[in-house]
Amino acid sequence: AGVPDWEVSGQFRSDVFTFARIFYSSYSDRYGRWGKKCMIDHPASDLNFSYRLEELTSLKVDPDGKIVSLTDPNLFNFPFVYLIEPGEMVLSEEERAALRKYLLGGGFMMIDDFWGVREYENLRLELNRVFPDREPQELPIEHPIFNFVFPLKKKPQIPNVGRGTESEYDGITFEQWDAQTPFYKGMWDDQGRLMMVICHNTDLGDGWEWEGANHYYFKEFSEKKAYPLGINIVMYALTH
Repeated sequence: AGVPDWEVSGQFRSDVFTFARIFYSSYSDRYGRWGKKCMIDHPASDLNFSYRLEELTSLKVDPDGKIVSLTDPNLFNFPFVYLIEPGEMVLSEEERAALRKYLLGGGFMMIDDFWGVREYENLRLELNRVFPDREPQELPIEHPIFNFVFPLKKKPQIPNVGRGTESEYDGITFEQWDAQTPFYKGMWDDQGRLMMVICHNTDLGDGWEWEGANHYYFKEFSEKKAYPLGINIVMYALTH
């Protein structure tokens, strides 16, 4: 609600950047109920981020993002994909093979919105099944993704809107006690190209989705952290 729509010029119709969210097949509800955590924050975060990319960069951006599964042949039409809530994700063998082929073939994945040691360990084990020959490594603050368009002096932690709003009074931005430090890890292909960024103990998607919730959350988390880092990651991915 309230997000402007915009027209894409006909001459760019097949060349626009489209924000593509990954839909994975496993249910991932810790209480055993069927539900798709991979769709949390959709569509607001995807729409808001697409609008800010159109507004703040030279990219021509499709106002209508896409949802794509790892086994969909159309996956290879998107140079950048976004996956969230991998803390209980279990990929099928077909999904693992498709993800490996996509990333080694030049694709880029951003993983976001998961917290704590248990959830990271689940993702680490799942990625090890995709890439048994490599491990994610922490990115230093000097890496271009923290400076490519907007310079960031420290690795940001973006909490959900409730925790973020309360942080104005108590200063706490982490969502659980074993998630106090934000981590940003990368994984590289055989040519040394960064093909994945893992945003752990942070939630950029909430910073996009809830930018209009209140003035403090927008100024402190959306404007200063979630949008700048998201734009840096996308622009870095598309130019490398």
